[in-house]
Amino acid sequence: MQYDHIIIRYGELTLKGKNRKLFTSQLLANVREALDEYKDIRVKKKYDRMYIQLNGENPDPIIERCKKIFGIQNMSLAIRAENDEKDIKKNALELIKNTDSVQTFKVSTKRSNKSFPIPSQEFNHVLGGFLLSHLDDISVDVHQPDLEVMVDIRQDATYITSKKIPGAAGLPVGSSGKSLLLLSGGIDSPVAGYLAMKRGVQLEAIHFHSPPYTSERAKEKVLDLAERLSYYGHKIKVHIVPFTALQQKIHREIPNSYSMTVMRRVMMRISEAVAERENILSLITGESLGQVASQTMESMHAINAVTSYPIIRPLIAMDKEDIIQISENIDMYEISIRPYEDCCTVFVPKSPKTKPRLEKVEQFEKNVDFSEDIMKVLEEIETIQVPQKDKKEDSLESLL
Repeated sequence: MQYDHIIIRYGELTLKGKNRKLFTSQLLANVREALDEYKDIRVKKKYDRMYIQLNGENPDPIIERCKKIFGIQNMSLAIRAENDEKDIKKNALELIKNTDSVQTFKVSTKRSNKSFPIPSQEFNHVLGGFLLSHLDDISVDVHQPDLEVMVDIRQDATYITSKKIPGAAGLPVGSSGKSLLLLSGGIDSPVAGYLAMKRGVQLEAIHFHSPPYTSERAKEKVLDLAERLSYYGHKIKVHIVPFTALQQKIHREIPNSYSMTVMRRVMMRISEAVAERENILSLITGESLGQVASQTMESMHAINAVTSYPIIRPLIAMDKEDIIQISENIDMYEISIRPYEDCCTVFVPKSPKTKPRLEKVEQFEKNVDFSEDIMKVLEEIETIQVPQKDKKEDSLESLL
């Protein structure tokens, strides 16, 4: 027996009412992009399902790849049968025979095709009786079976499955617009980007690079994180900001206790300018309330004041241990802890202000003109399109 289809179920997308088509069409595009190297498969979208016709392809690496696609609630390997009682019985029997360690089973029938002559509950008994008569040492257990034979009788055909494989859930990347992620290279910001992608956000990233205080290894680390993030959506464009001169000027001209706040405000100004240039409508940070001096309520108030853009903070109420757990789950933790400093660790004041006052920050900045420095930096930004690692290779590696 060979499974010939993968059924994809939408989950949250089914609640979108008249907008459902926008979300499912985006998911279809994402699935096709993710599986574009499998030339023989065919992907088709229905109202409440998506079908991958395998045409002889090995389903295992395809399922592994689909597990990373947001918008998929769950999926199942399936056998396609004709809407014919004999063909359904034959394929259901083959499914059980080719499944290991089955001592008990149940049949669950869903009949959306009302022209099929046998109602769902009756067909459960018909198919269950047939299977019992053709199998030895097996019994029915409707509460906790070893195997549930799920029969979905639809207009075009009947699909027989036995288990649901969890997907990434969420919304399809690209269905909620685009945002600019401030990607530092630490643990938090990649997790923030991942969680935003789960809500359908397409990412670009911006990274502040301060050579020689930060090395090329630190830059490579950020690009590796962006590549890992791209596995869950699309290729990611990374804007590398040459931040050394600006950072040195802040260190020279701003009182030590307020330098971190001013540095963050300058970063926000630059990020807003890049977002405007790239037609991006919001910014994303990895801030978690109270985690460090720049992430207190007062600090965020002072930093936010320089931009009118929405700032999305997916981690704002999360504990560090929760963030680390997600980082490990999505294979970013080992990259994030590589011992290469980012610009936020350069010129760190001994006693940064945890409750900076906005009026004092603005007063300090009146004495220092950063506008020309920011314009120069914007002209010198290096933009890198981070390629996705070969998706087929990645999927196969995950099976080893």
